[in-house]
Amino acid sequence: MNVIDFKDAKCRHCYKCVRHCMVKAIAVVNEQAHILHDHCIHCGHCLEVCPQNAKTFASDLSRVKGYLASGAKTVISIAPSYLGVIEAGTPGQIVSALLSLGFSEVRETAEGAALVTAEYQKLLDEKKMPNIITTCCPAMNDLVEKYYPECASLMAPVVSPMIAHGRYIKKLYGDATKVVFLGPCIAKKQEAEGDERIAGAIDAILTFEELALWMKQEGIDPASLEEAPFGNPDPEVNRLYPVSGGVILSVMAEKGDDFYQKVHVDGLEHCMELLECLKRGELTHCFIEANVCDGGCVKGPASARWNTSYVRAKVKMERDASHKPARSLPDMASRELAREFGDRGLFDKMPDEEEIRKILRGTGKYTESDELNCGACGYQTCREKAIAVYQGRAENDMCMPYALIQSESMSNVVLDVTPNVFLVVDSEFRIRECNRKGQELLGVGKEEALSRYIFEFIEIDDIEETFRTKEPIYNKKVKMEHGALTMEETIVYIKDIDCVLVRFQDITQEEKLKEQHYHFKVDALEIAQKVIEKQMMVAQEIAGLLGETTAETKVTMTKLRDAILEEE
Repeated sequence: MNVIDFKDAKCRHCYKCVRHCMVKAIAVVNEQAHILHDHCIHCGHCLEVCPQNAKTFASDLSRVKGYLASGAKTVISIAPSYLGVIEAGTPGQIVSALLSLGFSEVRETAEGAALVTAEYQKLLDEKKMPNIITTCCPAMNDLVEKYYPECASLMAPVVSPMIAHGRYIKKLYGDATKVVFLGPCIAKKQEAEGDERIAGAIDAILTFEELALWMKQEGIDPASLEEAPFGNPDPEVNRLYPVSGGVILSVMAEKGDDFYQKVHVDGLEHCMELLECLKRGELTHCFIEANVCDGGCVKGPASARWNTSYVRAKVKMERDASHKPARSLPDMASRELAREFGDRGLFDKMPDEEEIRKILRGTGKYTESDELNCGACGYQTCREKAIAVYQGRAENDMCMPYALIQSESMSNVVLDVTPNVFLVVDSEFRIRECNRKGQELLGVGKEEALSRYIFEFIEIDDIEETFRTKEPIYNKKVKMEHGALTMEETIVYIKDIDCVLVRFQDITQEEKLKEQHYHFKVDALEIAQKVIEKQMMVAQEIAGLLGETTAETKVTMTKLRDAILEEE
């Protein structure tokens, strides 16, 4: 299921989403960004930072409207972050607005959070796990299973509050009841509908943004409505789950614990840093609340337009929510709230060193000093980007410094596609210009070439002669690379800039063909000479034999003549 993606034709040479995606789950193909769904943790941060608003989100709004139109009992579970996000009306008026839209009942997801809190408290009492990572954030759960599977055994084997609540509502009203989750999180949709291990608890997901548009279309203003009660008992402190440290506050409201140190981290970068520490075994006996979104769920990607201040939302929630433990827990057994986590690690094919170097050379990076590691393409280093190119996640022309150099002038473009080497050398023998073939000949990138001297690479007798005489040298054959290459050299003095233009045309193949042709002719002549000599020997032998037979014939005929004469 593709929860999020980018619209075609909106993405051009920006790469902002790639820069901000810390797991690099974005591929750029034909200049268009696409989500790598197997790699994505669905944090939604790429959609927040996209300057073109090119995001697409798989909305369930039509499905929800279909449930309501069919008359099916439809209960909405509203995430507790609404307290700090939705400002249009009181909680009771928001309940009235949702009932006006046609929902059968409105219940707080914090009711499910109370169930999860109780399970966490059991794990703390058991003291069996070396560290415990809370599992309320689905993006964090994906991060661990996909990118840090070594830490999967440290995840609390408990469903998220949303799943717990969905299962409880269906247990309360029957499996035919439709449960809709309303919140600020994109990853919740993937959790509810894309993970078969927990499928069936939630039937549809709505975001706060979608709710705002829906109420506007229906002409519903919560502030103008009478208040209505929630369908659940007061979940008390569990309403603080969406704020940073809220899970720990909820767990510790019931009792203290000295065995586990309480730790809470927010933001993807900090979560990854935490997981690296856990991989190295640097932490022990920690109860860890981890949220991929900075500030917790209250700053989820589908709530940004509602609320611009995390601090204000946090203060409002902590002020209005109770800090007492929930007493009226729904009737759910631990097995009904259990969940297994495991290794879903990704295995991308890796290039060898020569393949990396080949890709780097494609953007003028012949040595380590050519690798600027500027990050403009979205990757921290040129090597990381080269690996992404090899894996089909990036394109070579995403290198912005190289693209800038290439686009400086049309002449550079022409020079870079020519098969000949072109160099411009000043009177101090410093290289002032060097095309792509020149870089290949010298074995360095353009930036390094322009900081070096020509005599560091080739013999300069002809260049010195041209500077001295100001006379050009045309089509002179020279040997390079220890005689392996034959080049046709042309050097022309450029008076206006006191430089010489050096052109090398590789004629190695032509020379080899000429040499082969010469050897062929020589071999042919030698064969012909041998044939002639053999024919002459045969002729001589034949002549000798003819001479002998002729003499014998003459003797015989003479004898015959004499015999005849004697008879007469």
